[in-house]
Amino acid sequence: MTKSMSSLNSGYIALVIGASGGIGSAFAATLENDPRCAKLIRLSRRDNGFDLCDESSIAQAAEKLAAEGITFDLILCATGALTIDGIGPEKTIRSIRGEAMLDQFVLNAIGPALVLRYFTPLLARERRSVTGFLSARVGSIGDNRLGGWISYRASKAALNQIVHTAAIEIARSLPDAVVACLHPGTVATSLSERYGAGATRLSPEDSARRMLSVLDHLAPQQSGGFYAYDGSAIEW
Repeated sequence: MTKSMSSLNSGYIALVIGASGGIGSAFAATLENDPRCAKLIRLSRRDNGFDLCDESSIAQAAEKLAAEGITFDLILCATGALTIDGIGPEKTIRSIRGEAMLDQFVLNAIGPALVLRYFTPLLARERRSVTGFLSARVGSIGDNRLGGWISYRASKAALNQIVHTAAIEIARSLPDAVVACLHPGTVATSLSERYGAGATRLSPEDSARRMLSVLDHLAPQQSGGFYAYDGSAIEW
């Protein structure tokens, strides 16, 4: 990692939520190799029982870090799922199932909203901070030309609105903070394995480096936006 997070001061402290996943582990590895990263904390269900679908788990993790006096310059929420409990994206409205749709919202929207609630107080207050959330281009309403994937699309659209709204509030008390949604591209992970046929897939490491570079170049005035891995803004 050379230029990715150059706007963060030497000695910055980073948190990766979902650090055992394909993109999350790539984020963590990239930051771990940055000599200016003084401390990296990883949270995941596999490694330390952090459960994005359990509010008490999120609250307890934040409370523990607060008790240790840790504040973060960089928080990355690298979570999300396209297929949950073997149920993939719907091809038609006739396939909508309420329970499956709720599961998508819990993981892709409500969990990240609770991350904002409990972890925003841990952001550094006297300097620039950056918080990024993995979204997906299919969460764009304006870019939707194909239909289908209703639950997943809707949950990511909800995430985009949550992050945009939270960014407005956060800016009032933390004017140097950047909060953004990120589209990682089609990445060679288990999430896209069944649905990325024919598409050029980025490696997790390449996607992570590109997204970190995008975050690095965002000004506070761009907080609350939705950006692709190549830096382009995505319409809502």
